[in-house]
Amino acid sequence: MTQTATMSAVSAPPLIAMRGIVKSFPGVWALRGVDLTLHSGEVLALLGENGAGKSTLIKVLGGAHRADSGVIEIDGQAADFQSPLDARDAGVAVIYQEFNLVPGLTATENIFLGREMTRLGFVSREQERRRAAALFDRLGVTINLDIPCRRLTTAQQQLVEIAKALAFDARILGMDEPSAALTSHEVSHLFGIIRDLRKRGIGIIYISHRLDEISAIADRVAVLRDGVSVGLRPIGDISRKEMIELMVGRELKDEFPPRSVKIGEPRLVATGLRRGRAVRDVSFTVRRGEILALTGLVGAGRTETVRLIFGADPREAGEIRLDGRVLAMRSPRDAIAAGIGLLTEDRKLQGLVLGHSVRENFALPNLARLSRGGFVQLRREREEFGGYVNTLKIKVPNQEQRARNLSGGNQQKVVLAKWLARNCEILIFDEPTRGIDVGAKYEIYLLMNDLAARGKGIIMISSELPEVLGMADRILVMHEGKVTGEIADARTATQAQIMKLAIA
Repeated sequence: MTQTATMSAVSAPPLIAMRGIVKSFPGVWALRGVDLTLHSGEVLALLGENGAGKSTLIKVLGGAHRADSGVIEIDGQAADFQSPLDARDAGVAVIYQEFNLVPGLTATENIFLGREMTRLGFVSREQERRRAAALFDRLGVTINLDIPCRRLTTAQQQLVEIAKALAFDARILGMDEPSAALTSHEVSHLFGIIRDLRKRGIGIIYISHRLDEISAIADRVAVLRDGVSVGLRPIGDISRKEMIELMVGRELKDEFPPRSVKIGEPRLVATGLRRGRAVRDVSFTVRRGEILALTGLVGAGRTETVRLIFGADPREAGEIRLDGRVLAMRSPRDAIAAGIGLLTEDRKLQGLVLGHSVRENFALPNLARLSRGGFVQLRREREEFGGYVNTLKIKVPNQEQRARNLSGGNQQKVVLAKWLARNCEILIFDEPTRGIDVGAKYEIYLLMNDLAARGKGIIMISSELPEVLGMADRILVMHEGKVTGEIADARTATQAQIMKLAIA
């Protein structure tokens, strides 16, 4: 906001004020007396580690959770949100990490779902279509209104969510990790839309772990730690270092831990991997003690390549060797038996069974070892997982906690624990820190360094170039299914150098 707009906003009643918000779940205090204010035409960044209470607070704001105690005021008037419908009627809309769209319906149908435009008792599809087209025109984008949302890109689905909010005059917009799955170009376009919404007086609460974004888009920064407000600053009065220290509650000297590992002989050798146009004649080597980064723009073929190595997709050509032995990978079961583990890009859909306990998730790839006579040895299972809970600092009230109730960082640690228990020789980390706070990121980095020091070979896929430069020994850049370049020493590389190869 401009200085004049800021002074005007501060002198007027806050668009929304949340005071003394308390929310608990079985075994967990998620929010403990949190205060938050948002002014018209302001972008308020909400920061904190995984489990700090950010998503819970925004769900209370959106009516998805009811606070145990506390007050919510809209324009100075008390509000009581019994449901998301109440919040919507008060002008509040929330875009969650997992979009609230019906995949089989079109953008128009999703926008007006449950709020259909009718005439004489009949839904007026043409009127809805014209209104939807006008909304997307207002956002400066073109969306195909005739195809189901499942065929839209992630960025396009996000625009449908924003259009849903604008369709019914939302004045308060909450955005939970809106850029997590977007390319840098898509993020720039999103920021342009946010700036336009801000000019129209819409107040925006923006949750993100990407601190560079916060500096680019926010007016103020609010920080939560362990369910408590620990800082509220104008963006110009807080440095990146101070943001991190408020979030983690301690001084963090470096974002990437130092590592000095002697890199040894080749362990995994992939030659001539091919699968349609997604993976085209890809060859590379991973050496003992090495962290090899695969990077490139979204759609470059990175995930598709490691899925061939893990046996998740059939390969049309190519050979995979581990410690000189040719592997016949027909399924993930074969890869696991050979000593290869994959931390998937989407931990919720592919890495965990969310309805099962964290203990059961840990045991899934280890059942043969943890069973005797066809029965799982529960005591041994609990003891072994308990060791990883302590070692990895997994924040969980008990081992029977459902995986869906954990924060993103703790979910990632559970996935990592099950592969560490397998003692895998090659570990593939696909976007290992996506949606994870800086404190948990550092812990994941330390674990990766420790694995490399123990002689494991690590493949890391990351879209975050600072992470690639900070963690990798060697970098392979991909574009349209091919390797377009190799940087032998990541310490000498630059982001510009990587991007030049990524768009080759």
